[in-house]
This record gives sequence, structure tokens and C-alpha cells, in this order.
Amino acid sequence: MNEISIDMETSRAEFIQKFQDRTKKFALDAIKIYQRLPKTEEARIIGKQFLRSSLSVGANYRAACRARSKAELFAKLSITVEEADEVVYWLEIMIESSIIKKDEPINLFIKEAVEIRSVLAAARKNARP
Repeated sequence: MNEISIDMETSRAEFIQKFQDRTKKFALDAIKIYQRLPKTEEARIIGKQFLRSSLSVGANYRAACRARSKAELFAKLSITVEEADEVVYWLEIMIESSIIKKDEPINLFIKEAVEIRSVLAAARKNARP
């Protein structure tokens, strides 16, 4: 029985580390997208909102991993879900306003944002206080 609980704990720790790495890569990819935005006022304003929400996903996930209570975990995960959803929103705004083109890197980034949002929403559901 102890081996099973150790294996489950190792698997959980591995998942947490891999997801932290994934959200860090997500942040770095967001920076690359931000850097290729046109140098217009609207692109700068919307781009900063996009960048802030993109970077916030990983930062708040790390904070959730260090939560001191189930209520704090739930609250931090709720923030990550909101931020991941906001990332998709800002990308939709930039695409629909023709600030950026919906090319392959953008499509992949949107797909990753939706997947991350789904994982975090499931984690939040399981973390209900």
C-alpha cells in the first residue's frame, strides 16, 4: 500500500512540475507573439493586456501549488482559469480587429490556451473547499 501512495505522490509531483514548465513555455510564447505585434497604439494597449494575462497564468499556477489551504488553492486556481480565458479573449480581439493574422503560431497558441484553461478548470473543480 505504501508503494502505491508513494507512486501517486510522485506522479502528482511530476504532473505539477510538468504543468509549471508548460505554463512557463506558454508565457515565453506569449512574449514572442507580443514582440511581433505592430507598433500601433491599439496593438500596444491590447497587447499589454494579452501579455499580462498570459504571464499571470503561470505565476498564479505556481502560487496555487503553494496554497496553504483548500480554499486558497481554489481561489488561486480560479484566477488561473480567468486569466487563461482572458488570453483567448485578447487574441480574438486582436485577430478580429486585424491587429494580427490568424496564422499557425497563433492557432497553436490559442489551442494551448484552451487546453491549459481546461486542465485548470478541472483542477479547480476537484479543489472545491
